Amino acid sequence: MITIDGPSGSGKGTVTQRVAARLGWRVLDSGALYRLVGHAVDRRNIDFNNENEISDLAASLDVIFEDKKVLLDGVDVTDAIRTEAAGNNASKVAAMPGVRAALLDWQRDYVQQPGLVADGRDMGTTVFPAARVKIFLTASPQERAVRRYKQLKEKGLPANLAALTSDIEERDARDRSRAASPLVAAEDALEIDSTVLSIDEVVNRILSEAQRVYAIPL
Repeated sequence: MITIDGPSGSGKGTVTQRVAARLGWRVLDSGALYRLVGHAVDRRNIDFNNENEISDLAASLDVIFEDKKVLLDGVDVTDAIRTEAAGNNASKVAAMPGVRAALLDWQRDYVQQPGLVADGRDMGTTVFPAARVKIFLTASPQERAVRRYKQLKEKGLPANLAALTSDIEERDARDRSRAASPLVAAEDALEIDSTVLSIDEVVNRILSEAQRVYAIPL
């Protein structure tokens, strides 16, 4: 088990996929679950202040992860849940204790042999506190905004760097201050600042830690 936590835009998703591919392990993208809940709330016009209804919705989500596609109620929402709006909605519902409780067992049941690399905000602190390799991956808000700006431009989507920076700072504040499983590094986590590191450098650091702890042949 390897947990990789950190704020939005720190590179968790890409790093998690590459680490898991090198090890031949399964991936848990917990952020996708919260994005799915936020997307479902928005699509069904549920009030984002109605925690009880949203928690019930989270507990009954009809979700299928199929290769690289994500299906919600049989509909392909792979691209829809990766928008900035979906990310902001995810941050809102993730602050709700009822939603986090509804998704907790689902996440823990995702563990399978030979291993799991779990990507999120509270994987090492709440979901898998017994994990022996915990990573807290971060980067400056400015660098994370630049990365997101480039991603959007590469997809031909409109982007404003100042607005992205502001959104990231607001999301950080919301994630760090929430009462339920706030964004914080586990006490025994290895903290990696990726601001000036390449993806390969980050991946290699994590694999070195995994090899040290689990004696995994690489």
